[in-house]
Amino acid sequence: MAVIASANFVTMEDSRPMTKRVRKAVIPVGGLGTRFLPATKAMPKEMLPVVDKPLIQYAVEEAAAAGIEDFIFVTGRAKQAIEDHFDVSFELEHILERRGATERLDEVRAVCPANTRMAYTRQGDPLGLGHAVLCARELIGDEPFAVLLADDLIKSDRPCLQQLVEINEQTQGNVVGVMEVAREHTSRYGILDIGDEDGDLVTIAGLVEKPAPRNAPSRLAIIGRYVLRPEIFEHLAESQVGAGGEIQLTDAMARMIGGAPFHGLRIEGRRFDCGDKLGFFEANVAYALQRDDLADGIRRILNDYAGS
Repeated sequence: MAVIASANFVTMEDSRPMTKRVRKAVIPVGGLGTRFLPATKAMPKEMLPVVDKPLIQYAVEEAAAAGIEDFIFVTGRAKQAIEDHFDVSFELEHILERRGATERLDEVRAVCPANTRMAYTRQGDPLGLGHAVLCARELIGDEPFAVLLADDLIKSDRPCLQQLVEINEQTQGNVVGVMEVAREHTSRYGILDIGDEDGDLVTIAGLVEKPAPRNAPSRLAIIGRYVLRPEIFEHLAESQVGAGGEIQLTDAMARMIGGAPFHGLRIEGRRFDCGDKLGFFEANVAYALQRDDLADGIRRILNDYAGS
């Protein structure tokens, strides 16, 4: 594992034409996390722990399980803790080794998955998700790539990104993770205009960013998992401002429809919106209940409070 800060990790392999395999992922982490203030005043929201691992680590582990080798974190101010988390901590490892804390030492060393590399680039002005992805253009090059939003924690037997990568391998097109939402919540998401359907796979006829419920073409919403072709950068570079005065990734994706295949995949698993306090709390309960060392205690505590 090599850690590269604010540098291009292009190798001889990167000069080849676009390959079928998705091996790079963009993880935007430049947000301010205002919904979790004051906890996020000095700590990145992506470092908030679900049980005993930060959100960002769940995203990296999911991506690594899907075959991702190169990670590009698009950061902002006060995000140094993310870089430190995935770096080697020689002092901590030395102390744990000296104390004979083998289990803890193994956990610390496993934070960064084997055979992966990390790179960091600054977004500067927070101009939206589309702009954050555009900031990674030089590091991605001319090949398909994944985008993961750490706020969306997805608990599934088969890693969510792996589900999308498999569809990309079949279609050589763009694919996004989707789920049904309540009609009154369509204004929170990018919403699909649905074409043909084949089980959990749908052809995307159009995309609308955060439509009012009465204007939403469906209730099928994009969640924070994408596999995209590099042509997306050409559309993002046009810098068209969309909803909320930001450069929206959804708008750029909409302009790609009609070119390469574009699908939405209804994901297997349970999605937790960890950008929301209740969703974050629910994720902690769900993951703790799966732990042999915590499950009985969590049930007792929940029963105690539910009965009070």
